[in-house]
Amino acid sequence: MPQGNLTRPKTSIVVTSISNPNEALRQLAKGSKDHGWAFIVIGDVSSPPGFYIDGCDFYDLDRQTATTLQFAGLCPKRHYARKNIGYLLAMKNGSDIIIDTDDDNFPCDEFWELRQRNVKVHSLESGEWVNVYRYFSDANIWPRGFSLMHIKSAAPALEDMAVEDLDCPIQQGLADENPDVDAIYRLILPLPLTFKKGIQVAFKRGTWCPFNSQNTMWWKDAFPLLYLPSCCSFRMTDIWRSFIAQRIAWENDWAVLFHDATVFQQRNEHNLLKDFADEIPGYLGNERLCLALNELPLMPGVHNIASNLKLCYEKLVEIKMIDAQELLLLDAWISDIQDV
Repeated sequence: MPQGNLTRPKTSIVVTSISNPNEALRQLAKGSKDHGWAFIVIGDVSSPPGFYIDGCDFYDLDRQTATTLQFAGLCPKRHYARKNIGYLLAMKNGSDIIIDTDDDNFPCDEFWELRQRNVKVHSLESGEWVNVYRYFSDANIWPRGFSLMHIKSAAPALEDMAVEDLDCPIQQGLADENPDVDAIYRLILPLPLTFKKGIQVAFKRGTWCPFNSQNTMWWKDAFPLLYLPSCCSFRMTDIWRSFIAQRIAWENDWAVLFHDATVFQQRNEHNLLKDFADEIPGYLGNERLCLALNELPLMPGVHNIASNLKLCYEKLVEIKMIDAQELLLLDAWISDIQDV
């Protein structure tokens, strides 16, 4: 659980945004300044000129190019994957922890509390798809990217799980009010929704569940796994990242921790039919993608993460889930990490 009396590691929050300064960004900037955290915002083509918020380090396209990062010169514009530039800049500034969130998420008080990487927690090693939202809500709700074939499946009872001390360098916090769900859910089921408090659960080897980029904390060893693919839709980039990150995490005996909401979302305007169309590759392909990843002969050790990433993306290219152009972008990402 969060501990408020420990020495704080160097922490950076990374957001990508094309919005004018809004209240969510202002609250993130103020909290970052109050806690001595860096707050990096990555802009894009539609970002307003002269963007400024006290406590925010904003990078427009020109400033991104001036970083001389290889990835900044190759990443397509008008794509969420430009957020990778922010991750690289956070690594460059010596961050120990990177927090991933969005410009429509409002931080709760708990968001600013220090969390521990090593956690004593209920754990699950099931070899199945498990809907983590079932531990936080009695509603019929599932996370964006979850296999549609399993949305009616029950999850193992929390009280029946082992409680273990686990290494969890990737920790997904939920979001209240307008949580991360897919377009199918939004078109047919009710919101807002508030999740149960005081719950956390860790998923180990073989337990598949997507996590997102809206409220996720990453420790330094796992930083290379932050990579967001560019040659796919906005609605799939963080989901496919999460499956690859899980698969590589298992080789290092890492678990992915899910904990109760520390943000609430007041969602930016979306076209739900466009979201639905952008999610079709996932609806149809996520199980096939995870099956392919599961069969890869990956190698343990932090020093093998880069080569494991390449193997994973080469497999996605082979099964035609992603274009081969992605491999050039991934090479630039790996090279930039080595440089920073």
